[in-house]
Amino acid sequence: MHFVEVILPLSLAKTFTYSVSEAEFHYIKIGMRLAVPFGKSKIYTALVIEIHQNKPSLYEAKEIHQILDEKPIVTEIQIAHWRWIASYYMCTIGDVYRGAMPSALLLESETVISQKTDLVVDTSLLSDDEFLVYEALQQQSSLKVQDIMAILNKKNIFPVIQKLIDKNILILQEEIQETYKPKLVRYVRLHPKYESNDGLSELLETLKSANKQKEIVLNYFQLSATEKKPITVKKLVEAANSSSAIVKALIEKEIFEDYFLQEDRVNFTGKIREDQLQLSLAQQKAFEEIKESFIQKEVCLLHGVTSSGKTEIYIKLIEEYLETGKQILYLLPEIALTTQLVGRLRTYFGNKVAVFHSKYNNNERIEVWNQVLVNSEKAQVVIGARSSLFLPFYNLGFIIVDEEHEQTFKQVDSAPRYHARDAAIVLAHSHKAKVLLGSATPSIETYFNAKSGKFGLVEISERFGNVMMPNIELVDLKDKYFRKKMTGHFSDVLIEEINIALSLGEQVILFQNRRGYSPVIECITCGHVPQCQQCDVSLTYHKHKNQLRCHYCGYTMAKPTHCHSCSSVDLTTKGFGTEQIEQELVSIFPNSKIGRMDQDTTRGKFGFEKIIDSFKNREMDILVGTQMLAKGLDFDNVSLVGIMNADNMLYHPDFRAFERSFQMMTQVAGRAGRSEKQGKVVIQTYNPNHNTIQQVTNNDYLGMYKEQLYDRQIYKYPPYFRIIKLTLKQRDFDKLKEGSMWLYQVMSQNLNMPVLGPEEPAISRIRNEYIRTIIIKIPQNASIVNTKKTIQKMLNSFEAVAQYRAIKVTSNVDFY
Repeated sequence: MHFVEVILPLSLAKTFTYSVSEAEFHYIKIGMRLAVPFGKSKIYTALVIEIHQNKPSLYEAKEIHQILDEKPIVTEIQIAHWRWIASYYMCTIGDVYRGAMPSALLLESETVISQKTDLVVDTSLLSDDEFLVYEALQQQSSLKVQDIMAILNKKNIFPVIQKLIDKNILILQEEIQETYKPKLVRYVRLHPKYESNDGLSELLETLKSANKQKEIVLNYFQLSATEKKPITVKKLVEAANSSSAIVKALIEKEIFEDYFLQEDRVNFTGKIREDQLQLSLAQQKAFEEIKESFIQKEVCLLHGVTSSGKTEIYIKLIEEYLETGKQILYLLPEIALTTQLVGRLRTYFGNKVAVFHSKYNNNERIEVWNQVLVNSEKAQVVIGARSSLFLPFYNLGFIIVDEEHEQTFKQVDSAPRYHARDAAIVLAHSHKAKVLLGSATPSIETYFNAKSGKFGLVEISERFGNVMMPNIELVDLKDKYFRKKMTGHFSDVLIEEINIALSLGEQVILFQNRRGYSPVIECITCGHVPQCQQCDVSLTYHKHKNQLRCHYCGYTMAKPTHCHSCSSVDLTTKGFGTEQIEQELVSIFPNSKIGRMDQDTTRGKFGFEKIIDSFKNREMDILVGTQMLAKGLDFDNVSLVGIMNADNMLYHPDFRAFERSFQMMTQVAGRAGRSEKQGKVVIQTYNPNHNTIQQVTNNDYLGMYKEQLYDRQIYKYPPYFRIIKLTLKQRDFDKLKEGSMWLYQVMSQNLNMPVLGPEEPAISRIRNEYIRTIIIKIPQNASIVNTKKTIQKMLNSFEAVAQYRAIKVTSNVDFY
């Protein structure tokens, strides 16, 4: 009797046993994929985690359909790491497996497959089976895996599909294909031979008779005197009321040179930086300290103020680890950041850099997966968002977690709800690798660990190149509204600062943490506010689509012309989002180019690139955005940052609201004045004396840290207590109320630690499901493993009660 133990990509906690023949038994290795039957008629891609000869006692082992791989595509370290994630974050191993693998490696009988468009296929290269599938797709646009089984009249068709995907003929349905080509803009500059004073008189002499050409040259001088940025051919032609043919003639005469900018947009001089990376004294000192700390400790925190040049230190460390032939993982919180960083790293490490995140399509993801697995040259440095943690590293030596305080490292919606920073530390431990956490505003838990000696701590307190920290000015909105010094949502101070920056040809970033036009539409007559039908929230008004939308479930309706409750036509908008700020800017600064960056404008694979590229290219003067802007982006021409309203972050019903607000404001402020000149930050607030806002103004991280620690200790929050949050969801309000009460009572009787709940959260209904939460606070001295086992037992017994079976319970460990 020969068996394999597999995990299925379903939310199931246990592994399953299937029987195999003796030949298969000797061929299969741990980490290979098999296609196995499950349930009545479905087929799934399972992963082998054990090979044994023990017959299952509870059920008859089915036979496998076929083996999908020739060699393992998952390493044993990975499987162990997945098991740790499943046990620590209280989810099933099946969830982790499904979350970790690129979906094209998990074909199942429901997957929909279609053919790539505009593609010429040489049918002579296809095998008979492949040709039959290809032919069927000429007749209809898409097929399910089950249809293909019927066409080929056999069960094991996964290899055929996989081959067609590899040949780039098929694509899986959930992909959206997009191609992005950065726009090349044509610029002109004066030919170097005319740059001296003699050159200029010679130039005017040459153009004595050619009036139109002279006109253009004079306009060129005028433009370059007033604007500090490169001059596009289009702008020059407009300014001189001329035609591009004349510019062409000047280029032929070698008076002008034309050049295209797309990549490095900052360099107008046309010279490339002279080479090797030079660290400043402060950076060099930090670099040495980090290496020293790695001798004793596995993890080190690099706490450096914004723009202190942390990336350069990372690059130096990466260089050292590359020499030892190990792989390096560079984790970033946000896809928008990878775009900027990949460019920087590729200039140093060429094609040793691979990128992995969810906006990549299936084929690209599988390519990276395979490169990492075979330790290929192309993927020695992997940059990615949190999902890149699951790649099959062969020989990992070093992990960098940049902006480690970011909440986006925590997976929120579907299991496994892991935190990439914590999971990375565990992964590094199993590879005997080192971890460097970097941040200008570390999270309180990390800083606490560093202060208590669990992690190493290295600090940099000055910006790179001795650039001054930005100058922060607070504007009291109460006072400004009272004195009528506001234009829309802009105070006179902010407008004046924007004017100064624009007149100097510098760029401005404005931060507003809400998208849409305004979060509430209210009837003045009866006070009715349109609500989402399926959730417990008001609908946000989006002006450019003229519709109201729910940001939780996506429900939309056209903007009402009259109140749905009393039919009055007096409707007003309350509150403001990025869209409204953008419109106000258009009316206040009609001659400036204004861009917006939020979830509505960055849809699609290259949404971020397009906006970041055009802002870097200085095609926009003012960029309005949500927190996407706050993270690690580097624009060297931004001299002013405005925070439209600092208060809506401070008053969130969340124990980390102050810490989060401090981090967010400090990070946004850090986007200002990153090159020679000191930047300026204007923070508009109704409460300028608030502690947190004062701490941001004085850049006082320690003050914030101490104050928050004091509160956390009193109110039993991390880092003194671990928190597990259970969320219960059900469509029937009464059933949910009763069930959550039952669970709460069982827990508070059996756990000798604080259990809070069952509480209705601020938004207590989403997609027609009512929600209740229970929070369990585990003190430092209690065993977290045993506590989780106890909780799991209670959850199992809760599921066993017939009337509560319909209530969905999700557990979120360290939910912050």
